[in-house]
Amino acid sequence: MELYELTALELAQKLRTGEVTQQEAVEAALSRIHATQPGNNAFVTVDGPVFSAADLYASPLAGVPMAYKDNICTKGVPTTCASKILEGFVPCYDATVVERLSAAGAVSMGKLNMDEFAMGSTSETSHCGPVKNPWDLTRAAGGSSGGAAAAVAAGEVWYAIGSDTGGSIRQPAAYCGVTGMKPTYGTVSRYGLIAYASSLDQMGPIARSAADCAAVLDLIQGRDPRDGTSLDAPAGGLLASLTGDLKGKKIGLPVDCFGEGLTPEVRTAVLAAAEVLKARGAEVEEFALPVMEYVVPTYYIIAAAEASSNLSRFDGVKYGWRAEGYEDLTSLYCKTRTQGFGSEVKRRILLGTFVLSSGYYDAYYKKALQVKALIKKAFDEAFAKYDLLLTPVAPTTAPKLGESLTDPLKMYLSDIYTVSVNLAGLPALSMPCGFDGKGMPIGAQLIGPALGDGGVLNAAHAFQLDTGWHKKSPKGGDAQ
Repeated sequence: MELYELTALELAQKLRTGEVTQQEAVEAALSRIHATQPGNNAFVTVDGPVFSAADLYASPLAGVPMAYKDNICTKGVPTTCASKILEGFVPCYDATVVERLSAAGAVSMGKLNMDEFAMGSTSETSHCGPVKNPWDLTRAAGGSSGGAAAAVAAGEVWYAIGSDTGGSIRQPAAYCGVTGMKPTYGTVSRYGLIAYASSLDQMGPIARSAADCAAVLDLIQGRDPRDGTSLDAPAGGLLASLTGDLKGKKIGLPVDCFGEGLTPEVRTAVLAAAEVLKARGAEVEEFALPVMEYVVPTYYIIAAAEASSNLSRFDGVKYGWRAEGYEDLTSLYCKTRTQGFGSEVKRRILLGTFVLSSGYYDAYYKKALQVKALIKKAFDEAFAKYDLLLTPVAPTTAPKLGESLTDPLKMYLSDIYTVSVNLAGLPALSMPCGFDGKGMPIGAQLIGPALGDGGVLNAAHAFQLDTGWHKKSPKGGDAQ
C-alpha cells in the first residue's frame, strides 16, 4: 500500500514508530501534488513545510501533511479566497484553527482552491481556475471546498480544513468519495475565517475516515474568546468515544429527502447504508419533514444578505487588489469591485443588497429569518424522536464541468439536502456509500442534534467498520 492510501491516523502511527520519517511523509505529499496538481488544480499555493522531530508527540496527528482552504488566514502565506480582489493579500496572523493545529504538530502543505469567496457548489467560480474531480477530470469536484476534497481524494494530503456555509464541506466530500464533517455551529472558532455568511459559516475537516475527522475535531474544537459566536461547550474526546456500537439508537429517514429530483442510484446507495446501520444495531424509521421544501430559498436569502454586508469591506482601499484608472473614491470602489469580483459573487451581493433594501426587507429577509426559526423547530421535534437522521448529500453525483455554471438555479438546488443543517446550526457528516454506473462516488449524510457531534461520528465510524467505500482511491488521481 502506498503512503497516500493510508488514513491520517495510520500515517501518524507509522511516524511515531519510526516506520516512516517526517521527511518521507512530506516528500510523499509533494510527489503526489506534483503528479496530480496539473490535473485536478486542487492547490492555489504550495508551501515549503517546516517540521521537527519533537512535533511527532504533540498529538495523534502530529507530523501528518495537511492543507487549508484558501479562505482561512495563514500568517505569511497568501490567502485570497480564490478571488482577484484579494490577489496579493498576505495575512499578518493565523486563524485559531491554524494556531491549534500548528501547536499539535500539523504540517501544512499550502492553501487549497475553492469557489470564489466560498460562493458556489462546484469550485468552478475560482479566479484560479476550476477544481477537477480526481475520479474523472471532466467532472466537478463540488464546492465550495472542492480543492480540499480533491486533494484528500487524490492523496495529496491526508486531511484538510474546509469551511461549510450550506454544504461546502459535505457536498464536495460526497462528490470526491471522502469523509467530511460540518461540526455544531460555535464549536470551532471562526476567528481568521474570511466570512461569507457569518451566522452559517463553520470550519471542519475533510479526511478519508470518520476516525480521522474525530481526531482533527479534537484538536480544533473549543472556546475562543476572539470569536463572539464560540460556544463554551465540552471539547475533545471524540476519537476516544468511537465504539461503533449503535444498539438502541434510532435513525430517522426523512421521506422528503428521497423524492423528486433524487437519482435512483443515489437513493439505492443511501438506503443500503441505512441497512448497514440497522445491522449494527440501530433502529431505522421513515418520517415526514415537510419543512425541507423551504430550505433552499431561505438559505439563499439569508446567505446573500450576510454576504452583501461582509463583502463590503473589499473596496481596494485597505487590502488586496486595486483597479487602476479611477478618478475619485466612488470610481475606485466601482472599478475595483467590477473587475475584482467574479459573476457569481456579484450575483449574490446584488441579491443580498436587494433583500435588505427598504421596501423588501420585511417581504424577504425578515420572512426568511422567521422560516429559519421554523426549520430549527422542525429539527428539534425530529430529534425528540430520533438520535440521528440519514439523508443523501446531493441529488446526483458530480456533474460535468460547466453544466452548473450555465444554470445557477440548478447549482443552488444541488444544496437541497445540506443547507438545512447550517440554518439549524447542527452537526452533519458526509461519508462515501457507493458509486454510480459511471464510477463516480455517492455520499450519505448523517445529521445529529446540536452538540451531538460524537454521535454523528460514531455512527459514521460504525458504518465504515463494516464497509470499504472510504478506502477506495481514484486510480491514484494522476493528471490525465
